[in-house]
Amino acid sequence: MLLVPLHDDNPTRHFAVLTAACVAANALVFFYQLSLDERAGIAFVLGYGMIPAVLGGTAELTPDIPTLDPWLTVVSSMFLHGSFMHVAGNMLYLWTFGNNVEDSMGRVRFALFYLACGFAAALSQALVDFSSEVPMIGASGAVSGVLAAYLLLHPHANVYSFAFFRFAWLRAYFVLGFWIVVQLANGLMADPDAGGVAWWAHIGGFVAGLVLLPFFKRRDVPLFAGRNRTGPWG
Repeated sequence: MLLVPLHDDNPTRHFAVLTAACVAANALVFFYQLSLDERAGIAFVLGYGMIPAVLGGTAELTPDIPTLDPWLTVVSSMFLHGSFMHVAGNMLYLWTFGNNVEDSMGRVRFALFYLACGFAAALSQALVDFSSEVPMIGASGAVSGVLAAYLLLHPHANVYSFAFFRFAWLRAYFVLGFWIVVQLANGLMADPDAGGVAWWAHIGGFVAGLVLLPFFKRRDVPLFAGRNRTGPWG
């Protein structure tokens, strides 16, 4: 990874309870996945991941796999991850940027915003190939919406990052702009029939975040806030 945000210098008025709870929930589910044997782990991902073909009604899971209504797997899939790096990366981005976004909305609206972005992300990935039987898992789509919201709210915030093999303070618009360009490039090059990263879920969640933020933020919270004068760059 060429650019990894580690933390920002953007203060919040309140502790981000919901963001912390979401990070904890994702971690707990991942540790539960680790406790399963290989067969049970595969069944867990198939049953609670979002499978486009199952969602579209063109495929069904075998009766021995416990699952939810296909539309509810859109939500459950947001809490499953395929590896330690998968969950750690998503939670790092969520913790770095989610606290300020939650602060701009309040807990209830942030929860609805997060789920709406995740829902849009899952549908975006499914629309690429509704016949796909590859389960989509991960919080990436919902987190992508949070990144878009942060970009609209605090584009000039300072983000301490591991960037191109060194540590540096960078503006949020550079960090998040670079991130979405990478997603678009990979999405256009990716084989929709192959497994791996759900690039279009990232893109769909990001677009949803851009569109939905003005309707979810509090009225007194401005868009495109100026520079943080107390930050490392002044």
